Amino acid sequence: MSIRPILETRNAMPTMEGAGVKLHRAFGFQDPSELDPFLLFDDFRNEFPQDYLRGFPWHPHRGIETITYVLSGTVEHGDSLGNTGTLGAGDVQWMTAGSGILHQEMPKGNINGQMHGFQLWGNLPSSQKMTAPRYQDVQGKDIPEIIDDDGTRVKVIVGEFWGKTGPVDGIAADPQYLDVYVPAGVRKTFKIDTYRRAFAYIFEGQGAFVDASRPQGVLLEKEVAGEELHIRDMSGDRTLVRFGTGDEITVQAGPDGIRFLLISGAPIEEPVAWHGPIVMNTQEELRQAFRDLNNGTFIKPAH
Repeated sequence: MSIRPILETRNAMPTMEGAGVKLHRAFGFQDPSELDPFLLFDDFRNEFPQDYLRGFPWHPHRGIETITYVLSGTVEHGDSLGNTGTLGAGDVQWMTAGSGILHQEMPKGNINGQMHGFQLWGNLPSSQKMTAPRYQDVQGKDIPEIIDDDGTRVKVIVGEFWGKTGPVDGIAADPQYLDVYVPAGVRKTFKIDTYRRAFAYIFEGQGAFVDASRPQGVLLEKEVAGEELHIRDMSGDRTLVRFGTGDEITVQAGPDGIRFLLISGAPIEEPVAWHGPIVMNTQEELRQAFRDLNNGTFIKPAH
């Protein structure tokens, strides 16, 4: 067995998307080979409705898959094919945009006004970029959860892990998507297929992965005695850990335990031509997608 080295730790950066939703981006619109087959990862977590209620109005996608995982609050969605629905706490939606879809996502808070979820973009190989769009909506109750003897909990959203198989299937990148909690003080090892690119995203508690320095935490602005100071929250919250090659990772949980997403997928290793929510293989395919948007042929008829 070989433990995957840490290539990088990175703090998710504040950004704004949609009609004015404040969120944190762990990666996206950078070198697409870095975490191939994954393109972008956003953490949308807010305490105040004014920071998210304007949502993500109608916008196009082509050539990718979007994976939305809701922890608190709800996300109402609708699309140009007439599909509508609501994702609640614990629910997952895996949308294969394929040849093209227009959709919108409108978040709402829980009873306390809090909203939290994640969105991951997965690339599609050239052979599947123009397939028919499809959805997989999964309720939280249908996601298997494994509880180990030491209190470690793992929700298996996609892929196989510890004898359980997640409910989302048929995904191009053949990914593994796990929601992991390791209790305080516990040291735990998780196996990952050697040939997959992998990353962890810490969103609760603190801990350290073997071969990683302590997560730096999030750079915050606080006012102290009338002065604005930049300080680091050392909890490890909102930290991305990008792994090198190997077949396992080991994490040592801190005094509050640690909760993180552990995501891996088989690299596609194809050229990427990317503009916003449209990801193709060549610049000509990208230009054609925008011509389709302009002339009303972006949505392809069902076969």
